[in-house]
Amino acid sequence: MPKNQSTQSRPYRSQVPLNSVISTYLPGAYFYDATSISVEDTEATALDYFLKALRETPTWVDLLMSARNRVVSLFGLKDLGRLSRLDPGKPASEYLAGDRVGIFTLIMNSPSEVLLGDKDRHLDVSLSVHKSHDAGHVHATITVTTVVHVHNWLGRLYMLPVTPMHRMIGPAVLGAIG
Repeated sequence: MPKNQSTQSRPYRSQVPLNSVISTYLPGAYFYDATSISVEDTEATALDYFLKALRETPTWVDLLMSARNRVVSLFGLKDLGRLSRLDPGKPASEYLAGDRVGIFTLIMNSPSEVLLGDKDRHLDVSLSVHKSHDAGHVHATITVTTVVHVHNWLGRLYMLPVTPMHRMIGPAVLGAIG
């Protein structure tokens, strides 16, 4: 294939990677989905891909997050800020478990999977960015999986508008790494 021809794909709905840590979060989930994209395989880690996606978050996604924050504050839910909120000078190698990365808290970080989350009394959100390689290490598949466990009626009410929006936002953000 010529060097200038792209080998990248568009984001697509996929299955949760069976060998991922996030797959153990699926039992009892109120909502989950997974979106993947194929990219040229590089030395980039799962966290590198996540940081790139956040840095390139479409403006309309951050505008939706701002609207979300205004509305949910009326119901006592926390203001998460913007998805793209990052320390621009902080490299992936300096993030440690417990650090905030965008709107999430870093839970676990390995070269092939980063696990992030946010918890409150209404629901728990877990997010994984998982990197797998093809046999020849020419392409990598990056899969973003979101798992939500709700705790009460307010969590279920919150998920009514979030579920369809998430199905638009996930691929748009993941597309930024392609």
